[in-house]
Amino acid sequence: MTIIAESKPKEYCDYLLRPGNTNCAGCGMSIGLQWLDQALAGEKPTLVIPACCGIVTAGAFPTSGYGVPTAAATFASSPALASGISAIAAINKEKNPIICWAGDGGTYDIGIATLSAAAERNEDIIYICYDNEIYGNTGGQRSSATPEGAVTSTTKSGKGERKKDIMAIMAGHRIPYAATLSVAHRDDFLRKIKLARATKGFRFLLILSPCPTGWKSEPDESTDLISTAVRSGLFPVYEVFDGKRYRINMKPDETPVEDYVKKQKRYRSVAADPKGLKDYIDQQWRYLIGMAKAFPATKDDGAFLATDVKAE
Repeated sequence: MTIIAESKPKEYCDYLLRPGNTNCAGCGMSIGLQWLDQALAGEKPTLVIPACCGIVTAGAFPTSGYGVPTAAATFASSPALASGISAIAAINKEKNPIICWAGDGGTYDIGIATLSAAAERNEDIIYICYDNEIYGNTGGQRSSATPEGAVTSTTKSGKGERKKDIMAIMAGHRIPYAATLSVAHRDDFLRKIKLARATKGFRFLLILSPCPTGWKSEPDESTDLISTAVRSGLFPVYEVFDGKRYRINMKPDETPVEDYVKKQKRYRSVAADPKGLKDYIDQQWRYLIGMAKAFPATKDDGAFLATDVKAE
């Protein structure tokens, strides 16, 4: 474990993500970190970050791109390390949140054993996965979060398998709160962070995080891409309470998924025939709508209620 020091001038100390960091232009992770900071409204969380772009953000010791205590964990151990820090915080009666900030490789793949263990124990942790759908920090390799048809450095002809449903896996652990977040919908994003903060136990938040380097997209189109992913239905925005009650926050508005794929060169093998993605969208929405009808969230689920609305 490495503890990243805070040694930049005091005027930067109030930022969770400090100005002058090395993140790429158009990085969804940067938006997520800034909005996380806003939602916490001055609270200083302890961040636990495994091997991923997020820990590269910190920079070289003894300086740091983060203005809060930050622990660097191995690829597989961030939930385990966060569990220990949470236990110590409870003993010391410290109230600031413990937050895992991890990429898809450390969530869907290498870190899933400790993630599952911490969720099963219902540790008092907020786990946030910024999902850029590749191993972005090590060359853009395929992960189990990579969608079908996407080209990566290890799937030159496009990935043949569909993306793992990590939300269903986490719901299966019956954790108090799980939700998907869009970096194109700020109000919903902030509300869910606040709701997660107000909830005790293990909370899991999933962000679809644009990566212009890996997605072969334009940096200034990142939030538009996520908006299109939501509007087309490719990225559902919803919540799950106690693993069994569902609330859909935004519904597709019939935006063609072609509008999403044509702006990313990683989808060059899909652009001519997006049928696989369309089938995937149809299947996941039949499932979500069915679950939300059969097991709807109640008015008591969360202090910050949301109604079903169309995507902005």
